[in-house]
Amino acid sequence: MERELVALSERLELDPKPIAGGLEEEQREALRQRIERLARRREQLGPVNPLAQEEYREAVEHVEELERQREDLETALRELEKLIRDTDRQIRDSFERTFAAAAQNFEEVVDKLFPGGRGRLRLVHARDEAPARTLGAQDADDDEPTAAGEDDHGPAAEDEDDVLGVEIEITPAGKEMKRLSLLSGGEKSMTALAFLFAVFLARPCPFYILDEVEAALDDLNIDRFLDLLRSYSERAQFIVVTHQKRTMEAADCLYGVSMGSDGISKVISRRLPEERAAA
Repeated sequence: MERELVALSERLELDPKPIAGGLEEEQREALRQRIERLARRREQLGPVNPLAQEEYREAVEHVEELERQREDLETALRELEKLIRDTDRQIRDSFERTFAAAAQNFEEVVDKLFPGGRGRLRLVHARDEAPARTLGAQDADDDEPTAAGEDDHGPAAEDEDDVLGVEIEITPAGKEMKRLSLLSGGEKSMTALAFLFAVFLARPCPFYILDEVEAALDDLNIDRFLDLLRSYSERAQFIVVTHQKRTMEAADCLYGVSMGSDGISKVISRRLPEERAAA
């Protein structure tokens, strides 16, 4: 009994001198079980890491650095979102100014290319309702299949609420207003030229290349096209690829490409007299 008491006192780092009256058997058993339980818990903790405090300090510094990086990223994200909003606003304002100028220019150019006719550019919403159909009329787009999920009331249509388009309305003299798909080839060419020059007047460029744009025009419309070129020839240079003799006669300088019997292409140039070009 005395040896057990000494062993227990050493394990508990207590005075081995027994207390007065001693301990009862139940108290000794409870104390022994407690000692064994505490010993098992200490073994489960494993060896003590002498670098734990240093590792904890490094972990705290790492967390603080991550917090600073997160704050920097959030600040950069807010600045980027503000930049996107400002850019979108500038794009919208620039588009509105350009469209207003182009729409006004389009009406003026249409007056020159379609004497007595009318034309305008109109901003339309992507989900604008289609015009009412007349009895027996059939829309040219009816034959085109509609993709699944992209009907007028589907999710794809809802995503286009803010999308704008530009619609060209043209009414040649003496005719009812037509859809562009129903215009003749010459009328389509003249309409495209009117739109091109309307944008040119709104946002001028130093030169333009026109590739056989008057191929579908008759002599009268070719003269109107040439008058249009002459009226703006002081603002820009026009390079016209053509097979029309009337267009060649109105040019200041001609460049021709021919191929001889040897299969080698040759470029031939000729500058017309100013008085002839002006005529």
